[in-house]
Amino acid sequence: MRLKPIAHVREADGSIQWLPDHLIGVSMLARDFARKIGLAEQGELMGLLHDLGKYSEEFQNYLKSAVELLNPDEDEDFVNAKGLKGKVDHSTAGAQLVWRELSQLGQIGQIVGQVLALCIASHHSGLIDCLTSDLNSLGEDSFTKRMSKLDDRTHLIEARAAADEAIVSRMRELITQPSMIGGVSAAIGKVVRAAPEKNDKGIVSQQHIGLLVRFLFSCLIDADRIDTADFESPKHAKLRMRGSYAAWDALIVRLERHLAAFEPKLPIDDLRQDISRHCLDGASRSKGIYTLTVPTGGGKTLASLRFALHHAHKHAMDRVIYVIPFTSIIDQNAEVVRSILEPQGVTPGTVLLEHHSNLTPEQQTWRGKILSENWDAPIVYTTSVQFLETLFGSGTRGARRMHQLANAVLIFDEIQTLPINCVHLFNNAINFLVEQCGSTVVLCTATQPLLNKVDADKGAIRIPDGNELMPDIKKLFDDLKRVEVKNRRKPGGWTMEEIALLAQEETLRANSCLVIVNTKNSAQTIYRLCKKHATIPVYHLSTNMCPAHRKSILAEVRIRLEKQEQTLLVSTQLIEAGVDVDFGAVIRFMAGLDSIAQASGRCNRNGRSALGIVHVVNPQDENLSMLPDISIGRDKADRVFSDYEANPAKFGNNLIGLKTLDWYYQNYFFARAGEMVYPVSEKVVGHKDSLLNLLAVNTHATAEHCRTKGQAPNIYLRQSFMSAAKAFKAIDAPTRGVIVPYGQAGKDLIADLCGAYMPAKEFELLRQAQQFSVNVFPNVLETLQKAGVVQEVRKETGILFLIDSRYYSEEFGLSTTPEGNMEVLYG
Repeated sequence: MRLKPIAHVREADGSIQWLPDHLIGVSMLARDFARKIGLAEQGELMGLLHDLGKYSEEFQNYLKSAVELLNPDEDEDFVNAKGLKGKVDHSTAGAQLVWRELSQLGQIGQIVGQVLALCIASHHSGLIDCLTSDLNSLGEDSFTKRMSKLDDRTHLIEARAAADEAIVSRMRELITQPSMIGGVSAAIGKVVRAAPEKNDKGIVSQQHIGLLVRFLFSCLIDADRIDTADFESPKHAKLRMRGSYAAWDALIVRLERHLAAFEPKLPIDDLRQDISRHCLDGASRSKGIYTLTVPTGGGKTLASLRFALHHAHKHAMDRVIYVIPFTSIIDQNAEVVRSILEPQGVTPGTVLLEHHSNLTPEQQTWRGKILSENWDAPIVYTTSVQFLETLFGSGTRGARRMHQLANAVLIFDEIQTLPINCVHLFNNAINFLVEQCGSTVVLCTATQPLLNKVDADKGAIRIPDGNELMPDIKKLFDDLKRVEVKNRRKPGGWTMEEIALLAQEETLRANSCLVIVNTKNSAQTIYRLCKKHATIPVYHLSTNMCPAHRKSILAEVRIRLEKQEQTLLVSTQLIEAGVDVDFGAVIRFMAGLDSIAQASGRCNRNGRSALGIVHVVNPQDENLSMLPDISIGRDKADRVFSDYEANPAKFGNNLIGLKTLDWYYQNYFFARAGEMVYPVSEKVVGHKDSLLNLLAVNTHATAEHCRTKGQAPNIYLRQSFMSAAKAFKAIDAPTRGVIVPYGQAGKDLIADLCGAYMPAKEFELLRQAQQFSVNVFPNVLETLQKAGVVQEVRKETGILFLIDSRYYSEEFGLSTTPEGNMEVLYG
């Protein structure tokens, strides 16, 4: 007797989730998610069919054998489940069914069929390639090959016959609804009307259509993961808010109460309040793309929050997402906002979610699925890396969050830090999220890059005229001028000893000095030299320190600065964007003019003196060979400095003013225009290409298909989604988080993680662990692993910790060489 078809069996107690219950549960969630862009029926259909292949006898025997519902001694259907893991195809049947049904409905039907089939077929792997990009099979039509997979492998006929009548009936209803074809056709029409080429064949329109596919894929993935995880762990399911958030008007009351209670103490405070008022006024405007160009120290954090909350309330938007380049800024800004919006009596974490953990590996285990977060909160603080992974990364982990970017207010802080190779990909994605998904974007910075002036045929942000939230930027910059930037470059450059001496002199003159360098090695060298000779306290900061460690150092430094006590801090560039510190003087190693301007924002930040001094020096010995962005920025800034020296009046007599920065970006962007498409090498994808091309028209693969087959591919979408996603990860050298034993709290956390077995407990511990983790590149991780000082908290969790405290120092943080006395933790 054949048992009812099963979707999942709960590991904890053996409870069964029946297959039709899972399909309906996923379909309802996917319908709600896809409704955000007017494609609810498409979402529901994907959910109904995504696991259709599980109706096959082969899959049911595999699953029941794996969970011991079949006895190897008594049941002839028993199979060796371990040997079959990953080999029983259950995702192709539903994809084949939707492709065959819809492709019969004309050209648009074929397009809709391909879009939905792609999502279903990819729901365990990440979006698959339509055309392959590998050199040995370049241009192969892998989508059609997948849809033509033999029935003895996919079991489509058997699965459809075995499927519950309610599933088949609802599928038929959905496919025959006019909106099934019409909805996707309308979405593509919107893309075409907005694209510069005004057709669906160009780079911009095809990347947008690819993003539409990824959005629907996101809806399916998140629905599947939520339904599965909530069945597996009902206790964990209670942690989800499912969109039931605090009302926007309640959050607005908390913020406005805080702002009203603030009493200006310094002249600059009046300017900050004026900036905040302009943001409040702008919040009543329509959805769209805005810029907020405010000098450093202008109070962008709360001003942009004021815009976001009021704008979200006016337009009934789902959430506010802050995208920030550095975890150090997230730590600082999230703490400020949390203190306002989650006051005493409000459950912590119900308003503001921080998501920048790099603790779990990309390859998700079952435990990883439970612990994954999908930005289910009204206000989310995340990193630029996480945002870009959501849009372009491989696998399913990041992609599942993409649908949460719809109908949202997206605030990009320090937008000038956007990686140069992501410019066109980012610009097209922003236009897509605003024009197709109903979101609003605000680009915040003191040094606004020219994202709207790059090549429009490849992707420029479409910022309407008049969408700067500040009415008179030039006057604002003049009013907020608090520093004089001194060009201290000299032939042959400065020795490290000379720079250390200058730092000590400036500390004595101005009472405090911040030295910002380009590399961790330079930071350690300058710190040691200053420490050797100085009679004043010297501090050091770098990303080798965990956030809790950096917070502790910064807290001590801030106290000293507030008391006007002599203080010298040496830091990498982590401090120059968004970190709220106020030094009497700053020394900046030569770098891009945007970095110099940001560094200047740490000098005389609160306008306590007439003018602070920022010294720009060119170090004699500095290796930037592994830091091309800094190296090229430095070279272009060198030219701008020379141009400025020749005619200061041409640039408004301000070395970091608007005219000078605009000239710098023109030079910088022109020099790097070829990099903006995200070039990839033969080593990465088998031939020279770019991610922009792979995710759009895919010219090389299409041309090779025409050459070998004698005709163009007979499919509408030709993108190499998976190849592009893997290339995106390969080039960016993904970091891994390592939990470090900083202080007793770090040691206790590691002990708790090593002993935690309940997912709900582990969920909270990993949130805490973000503060005690250091992100390391693969080469550093390999060195630590070879030394035997890094291991998993428990097998198969993928969560790493440092077991030897000698590799983490109070002065410099994580190191690849030991210092001090050995203390092994839970090895």
